[in-house]
Order: sequence, then C-alpha cells, then structure tokens
Amino acid sequence: MGEAGAPWRTHTVANQPPPLEGVDVFASNLPLVEATEREGAGWVRERASQLGLFVGGAPQQQWGREANENKPVLRTFDRYGNRIDEVEFHPAWHKLMRMGVEHELHSLPWTSEEPYAHTARAALYMTAMQAEAGFACPITMTFAVVPALRATPELAAEWEPLVTANTYDPRLIPVAEKGSAITGMAMTEKQGGSDVRANTTVARALNGGGGGAEYELTGHKWFCSAPMSDMFLVLAQADEGLSCFLLPRILPDGARNAFHIQRLKDKLGNRSNASSEIELHGAWARMLGEPGRGVPTIIEMVGHTRLDCVIGSAAGMRVGVVAALHHTAHREAFGKTLIDQPLMRNVLADLCLESEATTALAMRLARAYDEADADAQAGEDQTDAQLFKRLATAVGKYWTCKRAPNHAYEAMECLGGNGYVEESGMPRLYREAPLASIWEGSGNVMSLDVLRALTRSPRSLEVFLAEVEQAAGADAHLDARVSALKDQFSDPSTLETRARRVVESMALCLQGSLLVRNAPPAVADAFCASRLGGDGGLEYGTLPAGSYFEGIIARSRPIPA
Repeated sequence: MGEAGAPWRTHTVANQPPPLEGVDVFASNLPLVEATEREGAGWVRERASQLGLFVGGAPQQQWGREANENKPVLRTFDRYGNRIDEVEFHPAWHKLMRMGVEHELHSLPWTSEEPYAHTARAALYMTAMQAEAGFACPITMTFAVVPALRATPELAAEWEPLVTANTYDPRLIPVAEKGSAITGMAMTEKQGGSDVRANTTVARALNGGGGGAEYELTGHKWFCSAPMSDMFLVLAQADEGLSCFLLPRILPDGARNAFHIQRLKDKLGNRSNASSEIELHGAWARMLGEPGRGVPTIIEMVGHTRLDCVIGSAAGMRVGVVAALHHTAHREAFGKTLIDQPLMRNVLADLCLESEATTALAMRLARAYDEADADAQAGEDQTDAQLFKRLATAVGKYWTCKRAPNHAYEAMECLGGNGYVEESGMPRLYREAPLASIWEGSGNVMSLDVLRALTRSPRSLEVFLAEVEQAAGADAHLDARVSALKDQFSDPSTLETRARRVVESMALCLQGSLLVRNAPPAVADAFCASRLGGDGGLEYGTLPAGSYFEGIIARSRPIPA
C-alpha cells in the first residue's frame, strides 16, 4: 500500500548504488599516482589532484553527458544566404575545451621548464579524459602539431605561441585578435584512406613554391577532424609530390578561407566532437616542411596523437573500472554484495589488471617522449630513448586500443541492465572504445608500422628487449614469453602474416615487465600467469583461482575525497 499522501508509490527504492560524487579522479587512481612518481613527474601531483577533484564534479557528472546528448550542428549558411561553414556546439562542449586548454593539456611539454613534462601532461590528460573523450580530439591535435610546425621555423614562430596559449576562444575570427588557436587535421580521402599517397588534392604554388611559400589547394578530404578549428595540417599533391600544408580557417585579411564543410559524420561514438567531410576550392595555405616530404612532416604530428591514443585507452579503462567497482560494491544479489562474490571478484580483478597494465605502459611511453626530446635537443639522433619511443608507440597503440572495446563491454556487463541504459554512461564509453584503434592507424597499419620501424632501425628491437629484460629472472612466465618472443623473429618470410601476433607478444612482455618491476606481487603475478603463462581464458574473469583478488581490486577502488 502506498504511503499516506502518496497513493501512487508502490515501493521504496533500495539495493541501488548511490551517486559516485566528490571523487578526486587522479588521487584515487593509485596505479596512475604511482606511475606519475615513478616516471619522474611527481612535481605535478598536487596540480593533478586539483584537476582530478574538479573533473569528478561537473565535467564528469554533467558536461560530458550534455555535450554528447546535444551533438554539434553544421550551419552551412547564415539566414541571408551567405556561406559560413560554422559548427555550433552545446555550451558544455566549450566548458570542456576551456578546461583542457586552461589546464595546458595541449601545451605543457612545449611550455614547461619542469622535468618530464610529457609524463606530467599524460597524468593530467588521463585524468581529464575521464570526463569525456570527445573534446580530447582537438586538444590532442593542438598538442601534437608543435613538432610538425618546427619543420618550418618561420611558421613555428608565427603559430607556436598561438597553439600553446592557455586561453580558449571558439570564435571564427583572425587568430591574431584572439591570441590563441586550436588545430585540426585533414589527411585521408575517399579513394585512399590510410594510403595517403593516393591523395588527389592538388596544391598550386602562388609565389614560386617551397617551404613556407603560399599555395592554393583544390580537392576534398573524406575525414577532417575538428573542422571548427583555427588551423589545419593538410596533405596535398604539389609538383614535387605529396606535401604538407598549414591551412588557416580565417585568412590574414579576416576573410574566410575556401574551406567548405560538406557534412558532419554521423559516428558510432565520439558524438560530442565534430568530424567532417570537406572540400577545398582554391583554399589558401602555406607549405610546411619540404616539398614532396608531406608524410615525414605530418608524421611528427601523428606520432604524438598515437601517444594520446594509448593514454586515452587507459583513461577509458579507468572509467569502466570505477563504474564496475562502485556498482558492485553497493549492489546485492543472492544474499551477498556483488563485489564479495568469488566469480565477480575474478571479473573485477581482471578488469583492474588490464587497466593498471595499460596505465603503466602509457606512462612509461610518455617518459620515453621526454627522454627522446632531451636527446634531440642535445643534438643526438637514433638514441636508445628515440628508438624505444618510435617502436613502443606503435606496439602500445596497437595493443591497448585493441583491448579497450572488450574491456568497456565487460565493465558494462558488471552493471547488468543498469549499464545498458544511457543514463549510466556505459553505452557512451562502449561506443567510444573502438575509436582509438581506428584513428591514426588501424590494427594492421600499426602492426606493419612496427615491422617498418624494425627494418629501418634493427637496433630498436635490441633496445626494446633491453627494457623488457630489466625484469629478467623475476617471473618464470615472463622469462619464458620473452624467450618465445625472440624466436618469433626467426622466420622473416612469414613475419608480415604473423605481425599481429608478434606485436601482441611485444606489448604483453612490456606490460609484464613494467608490472613485475613496479606493481605489488598480487598484480604482477596474476598478470603474468594469465597473460603470459596461459593460465587464463579468452574473456575477462578467468584469472587463476589462487590470485589475490582482494589486493588487486583494492588498488583501484574509487575513494571519495
């Protein structure tokens, strides 16, 4: 019977988890905190914790949801018929972008004088992405454009202060007026996709041509990321071959460039962010780098976006782990809290293992970028750090991004039917999970990139194995798998066919080594037994029965501040 004054009430809501609020999403992520210290960026802890507490509030509770529920809208013309090609966003999107820029997620390694600034940024970026992944796309491209800009010093002098500024202004006005810029990218075309050398967009020199010179671009791009940006790197065919160009949305005289947005992509996930198809009708641009060297120039940008794919996968896994742990800690079934049931403990611990291993790999990779940059600034080339960075980026992107979708699904299943509804946030996480594996190099592209790196610099395998073998003798499963990995290179004639298996082994050995050296025995032992020793199944929740589930889970429990 309903209560007095509420005859419509049939029941009291019970056995549902309370809202997870007031969490510092950095400080409560113990594997990330430890990795930040371990990889040299302990100085950022207080700053990351301040960001973590902020992200755990409105950004995670409200802004991410609102930005996805109110997708960007293309406004091709104004009310008078003038072509404007503007993308309209919900205010929540701009709040997320402002958060990212003001916390220097796009600029810290290029502006900070503190040590291991890439590592520090990785900690901040992984924390902020737990609010929403979509806004991280333009943040990443703005961060990643700087190394490519430096291929032409005069363009770097003009644009680097703008793309590293810590103010956000979404208006389409000359960048000189607002003092900041967001960056996008436009590489692929309908007929080529990842094979950008098949591009047909044409670049016509206006004043003699060459690096820094002016060109007109005519053609199309099938995928243009973040078309609302102030500036783009674009690939087009010059007389000398495929070249890279810097294309501004607003021309120096304040007019709009001949950059026309045909439509926005209707995507599986990443809905808060705009991706588009564009046409260039004699758009004004300047060559970045040398003529005919478009791929080597833009690859400097691509490498840094691939780093962020690894960091982003770690962020997504952390979101899934937190949701699963929080729900199961407050939900009772069959007489026990879910988190206390043996089989659920196995699933949760397995999810925690994957999340921690991905976090460890992402942070070690970020340190490699710091060390490689330091070597480059010292005038050194092909150092161990640079070789490790090149190879481990491709290995890490392949594996961590491949693991993300099933991890998101399994975390969703921990919530049962509650996880399948939009309000839980889990469907958004699940839809987002495949993106990082597709963007900036799909699985096959990354596997072949590993082989390409090994061919160009054979010593890079030696450097990679030296990193892994720092844990030699500490775990029999790891030692055996490393030995088997070396054998996988013995038959070059089938190496390309086996590339995915080889890269998977490289990633698992690297993760196992990092955990054996740095994680508690409960984590390292369970990871090596299940991932390297064969004592685990194809799905999550198949760890050996003797694993210390409680200890593994405890490291990842979300704790309100």
